[in-house]
Amino acid sequence: MTSDIDLAWRVEEACLNAWPSPRQLLVHGYLLRATGGSSKRQNSLNPLRGSGAPEPAIAAGQALYAALGRRAIFRVPAIAPQMEPILAGGDYTVVDETCTLFRDLDDLSGGPDPAVRLMPAPDADWLALRDAVNRADAAAARAFRDTVETLILPRAFSAVPAEGGIGAFAFGVLDGDLLVIESVATVEHLRGRGHGRRAVSALLHWARGQGARAACLQVIAANTPARALYRGLGFARELYRYHYRVGPEPVRSRVEE
Repeated sequence: MTSDIDLAWRVEEACLNAWPSPRQLLVHGYLLRATGGSSKRQNSLNPLRGSGAPEPAIAAGQALYAALGRRAIFRVPAIAPQMEPILAGGDYTVVDETCTLFRDLDDLSGGPDPAVRLMPAPDADWLALRDAVNRADAAAARAFRDTVETLILPRAFSAVPAEGGIGAFAFGVLDGDLLVIESVATVEHLRGRGHGRRAVSALLHWARGQGARAACLQVIAANTPARALYRGLGFARELYRYHYRVGPEPVRSRVEE
């Protein structure tokens, strides 16, 4: 029988695989990511299963991010909280408390929605809408495209048609028998019509057809509407939370300016 901590680590590793970083290093048993763009997950130091004492990794992370001219970001999951006591004593702000949610797919009801388009890769319209919804600048847009190109595992991108365009979108990555849901969003003026639910549901049915037994996702704890959406989709079990410790912006020299 799988223990709660084993399941949590299984999900944690699948989530890292579903949102890979094209630029990363193993640093004293921790994973340092430095993709660029605005994603903290892809620009932070992360503990791994079995990571040991955090002091050498924190020191190395601080030095490496400084060399890149970036603020240092450390991701602190509740299943590996060893960095927290050290960072809490420094100039690091807590941001973005996030819930990791889980559901079995054995009891998934209904069938695929034939109106929802599923693609093995995002097309230009999907990418343009994601850029717009996320207010992505050029660096963030490029970072997401690089992420998609870095994916190794099976994946599907859903698009819900609405008013001649896309009303909601999401994508999912299949890590063995576990589906990871990512990038769920609905066009602002079309919210409240069930489009987001359809985008996610299409991925759940796709994954079940591929042999998936469960699904997971991560959502900002304060995002009440999103958490309600996911609860309605069966994501009632919370496995663990994480937050970030974010350092100050680096001081740039006059030469750099």
